[in-house]
Amino acid sequence: MTPGPVTSGAEATSPVTTSAGAAPAVTASAGAAAAGRRGVLVLVGFMGAGKTTVGRLLAAELGVPFTDSDLVIEERAGRPIRQIFADDGEPAFRQLEHEVIADLLNGTDMVLAVGGGAVEHGLTRKLLAEARVAYLRVSFAEVLVRVGGDGGRPMLARPDIADVYQERQAAYSSVATITVDVDRRLPEHIGTDILARLRP
Repeated sequence: MTPGPVTSGAEATSPVTTSAGAAPAVTASAGAAAAGRRGVLVLVGFMGAGKTTVGRLLAAELGVPFTDSDLVIEERAGRPIRQIFADDGEPAFRQLEHEVIADLLNGTDMVLAVGGGAVEHGLTRKLLAEARVAYLRVSFAEVLVRVGGDGGRPMLARPDIADVYQERQAAYSSVATITVDVDRRLPEHIGTDILARLRP
């Protein structure tokens, strides 16, 4: 698979999990019935999970655009996300994020990567639970290996970053149609797994 263009613009109870070096165990999920339909494929996961890289590969394979909800938020607000947080606070940002994600889910076919904290908003979580969602599950140790030195991620400076990571895991799982473990795996292999599980 080769990267495609970037555009800005059912609650699962038994997710499918794929881990490195093991045959994937396929089980039923509430979102599985909708998995074969065209529409928006959403990627969720903590920062460093590879949502953008895998998302571009999936979009190219599916012949649809790739969209990052954070970029759409910045375009709509006319400000970077860091400034929105500073000026308006997190609740205002999460509301704007919810509105953007709702619009994108009701739009054209695409692969959509959402911010790692999107699942913290109850209404956004409800929307995602009714969509096709692939949860890219990454360990906290792997997060630090991948993005620990990235000065462009102010969240890494939070003293409670490990707690935030732990608190979000259940929320990611609650909206996932499938779950794919990504530690020490190539993006191409992750993308192939996702497509295999979502195609009828």
